[in-house]
Amino acid sequence: MAKSGWKETGIVTSRWRSRLAVAAVFGAGAVLAQETPVIRVQVNLVRVIATVKDTAGKLVGALQKDDFEVYDNGVKQEVAVFERQTEQPLSIALLIDISGSTNKDLKYETDSATRFLRALLGEGNPKDAVSLFSFNSDVTQLTGYSHNVAQVERSFKMLRGEGGTALYDAIYLVSESLEDRQGRKVIVVVTDGGDTYSSKSDKAALAAAQLADAVIYPVVVVPITNDAGRNTGGEHVLAFMAERTGGRTFLPTLGAQLDKAFADIISELRTQYLIGFYPHNTPLTRDPFHRLQVRVQSPELQVSARNGYYGEAEGRAAEPDAKISVTPDKTTTVAPDRKKK
Repeated sequence: MAKSGWKETGIVTSRWRSRLAVAAVFGAGAVLAQETPVIRVQVNLVRVIATVKDTAGKLVGALQKDDFEVYDNGVKQEVAVFERQTEQPLSIALLIDISGSTNKDLKYETDSATRFLRALLGEGNPKDAVSLFSFNSDVTQLTGYSHNVAQVERSFKMLRGEGGTALYDAIYLVSESLEDRQGRKVIVVVTDGGDTYSSKSDKAALAAAQLADAVIYPVVVVPITNDAGRNTGGEHVLAFMAERTGGRTFLPTLGAQLDKAFADIISELRTQYLIGFYPHNTPLTRDPFHRLQVRVQSPELQVSARNGYYGEAEGRAAEPDAKISVTPDKTTTVAPDRKKK
């Protein structure tokens, strides 16, 4: 049987077992078919990471609290927490595509990723941590979250390209690994194209990232510059995910452009704003996903931030077995998208 699923410390799981493993992450103890997977939603303080640029694309890091406006389902909120160039610790999930099509380029990608991690973790908060994941037909966590770059470098040397590309499964499962971590959460995906093997849809993967409050930075290595020879559809999906989580998509070739993409990610992470608010007078709908808008007063500045969060809902969600709470200080559960790709 073909394999697709979660691997940790070298354990491979098949496609049907991977779905059971996903249920186990949520605490399910019975057969998947008898359980309704749930997603935990914390609906008290809502934190938003924002990046601001001017019309030339230059990062702007000197704005004040009063320069920002935040809207939750269309209603303006009071900013309760504000940090400029926040130094909150980073948890970075670095995903490396090791499908068959990447084999010839893996060494160049991992060399560049090594320089990225050395530069990022060599400065900044000593509590910053990275975890390395590889994905092809399987998703493997190669290292736990730590500040140890040497451990990641050793794991890079074991990577070999083969198999399909379970990209959406990787983002879905990695998001779960980030969900309970404190501080800022980032997913950096190094890949050469789209998904070919996932059981999870792109919608489910995006929802998982949004629930984890993770910002997605796709780095799509482009050995072929002609659109006719590339998976541009996959690139567009990744760009959509990046936009919805407040990240940015890069399309570098190998070498200097790839190094610059990683350097630009570091610059953004060091120039981010942390904005927090307690939802107040927010109109509820039957959809637990709240639409967020983060604005600045100057029309010459552009803000990148996630477009929403999962919180309170009115009545029940469209999923029949979902349980939605309307009390803002408690943890609620929402059934995730279970449609297959």
